Amino acid sequence: MTDAHPFVHDKVIDGKAVGAQIRSEVAAAVRALRAEHGKVPGLAVVIVGERKDSQTYVRMKRKACEEVGIASFGADLPGTATQQEVLGVVEKLNADPQVHGILVQLPLPKHIDEQLVLSAISVEKDVDGFHPLNMGRLSMKGREPLFVPCTPLGCIELLDRTNTQISGKRAVVIGRSNIVGMPVALLLTKRNATVTICHSATENMKQVVREADIVIAAAGQAEMIKGSWLKAGAVVIDVGTNPVDDPTKKAGYRLVGDCSYEECKQAAGAITPVPGGVGPMTIAMLLKNTTNSAARFFEGQCQ
Repeated sequence: MTDAHPFVHDKVIDGKAVGAQIRSEVAAAVRALRAEHGKVPGLAVVIVGERKDSQTYVRMKRKACEEVGIASFGADLPGTATQQEVLGVVEKLNADPQVHGILVQLPLPKHIDEQLVLSAISVEKDVDGFHPLNMGRLSMKGREPLFVPCTPLGCIELLDRTNTQISGKRAVVIGRSNIVGMPVALLLTKRNATVTICHSATENMKQVVREADIVIAAAGQAEMIKGSWLKAGAVVIDVGTNPVDDPTKKAGYRLVGDCSYEECKQAAGAITPVPGGVGPMTIAMLLKNTTNSAARFFEGQCQ
């Protein structure tokens, strides 16, 4: 990869520009579906409780749907909603023919069994890719899930759209969460990378990371990865979004990634910034997953 690439400037991968390109493609696909079938994709977002960060994410998702022509449905439940009430909402959305994707905003209140709720979403509408059947298919050779989780899929899109070679390369994933670390490691393995997962019990992590051509940082630890950890020319995808105190900011904090950005940028061949790197990709991939789902329903591949 060179800086001549349209999405890479001074080693910085422009996630906003890549995300905008994908949204434009989705908008065109939505117009084509409307022209052919007289219907548009529908995405339902379920939120339980009054967490401000969750409400912000949900607003962003609904606005993004509107911009590309996807119909937006929602259920805003109070934090006191019972598990049965949440499951009832999911059941109704599973049966609604106008809804092709269902997303339950996490985290859920502590009294609700998250796994039970995610498993209740129809596997054919599981646009977040967290249903056990989709995760299971992702982990099996020769099987393909209906959906892949949006943030890991966005990481792979960033690599692909910056012409980063994956096959045959050494990739290190730092973090093993169900939301990012594990699925992105599985996706890289499917693409024939040689993958190592680092976690809290990894010994001599710096040495392991130094062997990587591709680094996916998804540990949730502010500026943990230093420039000295990187092989010269490595491509770094920083998934971390960590608030750190900053009295110069109106909010009193700023967001940083899992990488110490300036020093990692010196060593890397290319790196995603925080914000403006992986973040815009997550919603773009959600829109793409929803549109792909609608196409399957319209063409009779799903009931």
